[in-house]
Amino acid sequence: MTLRIVRLGTPRLTGEGIRIGTVRRPPRGVRKERFAADDWYDVWYPELSPSSELVSRALAAKTESEWKAFVRAYRREMNEPAPRHTLDLLAALSHNADFSVGCYCENEARCHRSVLRTLLAERGAKIK
Repeated sequence: MTLRIVRLGTPRLTGEGIRIGTVRRPPRGVRKERFAADDWYDVWYPELSPSSELVSRALAAKTESEWKAFVRAYRREMNEPAPRHTLDLLAALSHNADFSVGCYCENEARCHRSVLRTLLAERGAKIK
């Protein structure tokens, strides 16, 4: 059993399991009934996405220091009780279920999912 960190909208991997979209907004121009069929996500869970303000900061980050400032702010958001409990739950589930979490960004290194990967690893998640 394992957790994968994926780019939403890409073909699913064998055994990937349920895909959780940790994004602020649904994909543009895609009908709701096509989200799962078109490999976007099965469940939309915006509670693990950065706030709208932080999404804007991440997209505007050009320098390493701006990106690091985003990461610090996003980690603070994820340390609030509800996201913290969700991260703990996902880390525990990763030892007994196959599922994935993801975002639309092409480059994981400059995407909040890289931070989610770290946060889940820090909680002992089994990540593939």
